[in-house]
Amino acid sequence: MTDLKRTSLFDMHVELGAKMVPFAGYEMPVQYPMGVMQEHNFTRQHAGLFDVSHMGQVILRPQEGGTVADVALALESLVPVDILGLKDGRQRYALFTNDDGGILDDLMVANRGDHLFLVVNAACKDQDIAHMRAKIGGQCVIEVITDRALVALQGPAAEAALASIVPAAADMRFMDVAVMASDFGPLWISRSGYTGEDGYEISVAEDQARALCAALLERDDVAPIGLGARDSLRLEAGLCLYGSDLDQTTSPVEASLNWAMQKARRTGGAREGGFPGASRILSELAAGAARQRVGLLPEGRAPMRAGTKLFDAAEGGAEVGEITSGAFGPSIGRPMSMAYVQTASAALGTELWGEVRGKRLPVTVADMPFRPSTYKR
Repeated sequence: MTDLKRTSLFDMHVELGAKMVPFAGYEMPVQYPMGVMQEHNFTRQHAGLFDVSHMGQVILRPQEGGTVADVALALESLVPVDILGLKDGRQRYALFTNDDGGILDDLMVANRGDHLFLVVNAACKDQDIAHMRAKIGGQCVIEVITDRALVALQGPAAEAALASIVPAAADMRFMDVAVMASDFGPLWISRSGYTGEDGYEISVAEDQARALCAALLERDDVAPIGLGARDSLRLEAGLCLYGSDLDQTTSPVEASLNWAMQKARRTGGAREGGFPGASRILSELAAGAARQRVGLLPEGRAPMRAGTKLFDAAEGGAEVGEITSGAFGPSIGRPMSMAYVQTASAALGTELWGEVRGKRLPVTVADMPFRPSTYKR
């Protein structure tokens, strides 16, 4: 017996020959017969289809007589992000923070005219929903969506593939959101993703999800992709994985996510502070943090994995940080890692040494993304 949950696409994954593994409380496909390396490259060259139905979908609606601006202001009490300024039909990356300035989760927030639509991480969704109900449940109606699947279509062929089903999707730009009619019922579409590629995330009624995926997979330029390639794709794109690169002890400034905190919420802004951990986060925005998330390029072909300690000398010296994610990057033809290091060691080009099985190996602080992103602006 297993207590793992299954998405509505579980049977499809099995029929396609997926290897299923536990992930965030679900049985999820880690790879298909094509294999992780080829799945990664196929996504970069064509289009990959990912099941992300394990993630949480939540709608925040105004109370009777209220407005979406009221909902936006309520949500702003939980995130250091400008939600009020988010235009209808647009989406924004956000962060739930705690009273110590750490990150409870990262999420996407879309303004859909008369309500906000949130997508939260699978492992955090129950906690996130409880958090919102406790903190802002009296200010807005919180509706958890349980009857829709979520898939991501990512890669240079994604636009043509989705436009064959909903032609208007081709007109969307990066971070646009829309609800579009289709043969598979209303599709909730955002032009975004987690690979550094152009693409979409599509919410579809559960009873139509299999048929939508089948229609996409009929195309030669679309293939099913598992969690293994999803990880190497997001790492090449310099994107964080909650629980690895972000957690409740990590501040947004330490995580190099300053860009996600708009002027309106910063010191001197129209709605300065007012979110959990504001004193620490605003202080770090002004003066810098003691450590920083950086990209690393190890020498050789072997990746330096999460947990590898980093030092400022080949022998002796001081421990200056630790790797949080590491993999081989098929698109860049070399290993890559993400780490937190003391700010004094965070400058581009700094040489550090990672301790692997008792031996120190050189690694260089590098810019991210490791491969340029190709979003449709």
